[in-house]
Amino acid sequence: MYYPHPIILERYARVLINFALHWWQGVKPGDVVLLAVPECARSLLDYLYRAVIDAGAHPVVRLIPDGLSAYLFEQGSDDQLTWTARHSLLGEVEDIDHRVAIIADHDKYELAHIDPKKIMLRQKSMKYYKDALFAKEDQGKLTRTLALYGTSSMAANVGMSLQEYRNQIINACFLDHEDPIAHWRQTFSFLEHTKSRLNALSIERLHVQWEDVDLRIKIWANRQRLGWSGRNIPSFELFISPDRRGTNWWMRFNQPLWRNGSVIKGIVLRFDNGVVVEATAQEGEQLLKEMIAVENANKIGEYSLTDRRTSRIDRIMGETLYDENIGGLFGNTHLAIWSAYKESYRGDVASVSKDQRDERWFNDSVIHTDIVSTTNRVVTATLTDGSCVVIYRDGQFCDTF
Repeated sequence: MYYPHPIILERYARVLINFALHWWQGVKPGDVVLLAVPECARSLLDYLYRAVIDAGAHPVVRLIPDGLSAYLFEQGSDDQLTWTARHSLLGEVEDIDHRVAIIADHDKYELAHIDPKKIMLRQKSMKYYKDALFAKEDQGKLTRTLALYGTSSMAANVGMSLQEYRNQIINACFLDHEDPIAHWRQTFSFLEHTKSRLNALSIERLHVQWEDVDLRIKIWANRQRLGWSGRNIPSFELFISPDRRGTNWWMRFNQPLWRNGSVIKGIVLRFDNGVVVEATAQEGEQLLKEMIAVENANKIGEYSLTDRRTSRIDRIMGETLYDENIGGLFGNTHLAIWSAYKESYRGDVASVSKDQRDERWFNDSVIHTDIVSTTNRVVTATLTDGSCVVIYRDGQFCDTF
């Protein structure tokens, strides 16, 4: 069956509404579900809406028009760029129990000509909304998920036909199976087992090595590795938010980073005691520097590994959601030099204030974007007792730790 065949869209909606949300249990009768969907993904919205209604829940639709963003950045003043409907957006957070966001671009390069400073200004103006969502999520009162809808522009951007691009989505999300949720549960079981093994290790730091990387990352005892939570569909990565002070040396990334209608290629980052002291790129270097110039965006927020045995994604898609989960020959490793995941704290996240999170060296920034590499690597963990153990090589977690 082709995508968007009605059966495929119905399965997709079922995975998102009846599985990903509410910690793999799906929505309950009476829940309020926000559906934030771009206009070019309208056909998927129909099935999401029906799935919410069929579950006895209440849909709230935010249909995002195509083609208007560029005009705001081109013609809007700084005041217009930073103005937001604050009371409305915070009221929305208060009302909803779940949030489904769909990534889809009618024009992948709509914002390619826009000054990155304007885009960063707009993003910073929305930080309060992001903080409100995360605060409610920390309290266990909100769940969310993010998914992809393929368009011709997105496919052409990475040299695929539209059908090839959409087939990656079908395969990645197990939509070629009559019961995709059953396959997600099997994958989730594998990831949970691996995560539990990793969290049983008392890791002091990681050493990531290969010809294109020599990186040391401090973990600290109050951290735990995170994995599949339903927030992203698909998601195969296991990741951690480390001690922001303790990242040193360098890493080269062989995969491009698409950001705000532009592409950054050939990224190399050098760290000294947790701070990016050098950031270069073969293409798009100015945008990279603009991103890092945002407050605290020059410090690490996440380090992640994906086991090639779990992921059915085998091509770069030009979207972080998929590229950070690619399998292929060697899985992938990626890091975000921006905001951290507070859930990586071993304890009650909701009870920890921002000052306390700062004391535990969790990075905080308005930006969080992952940079990906798919080359081979060896990751060695140094434990608190001084012993060392290899946890990852040849694209997969080792079976011996």
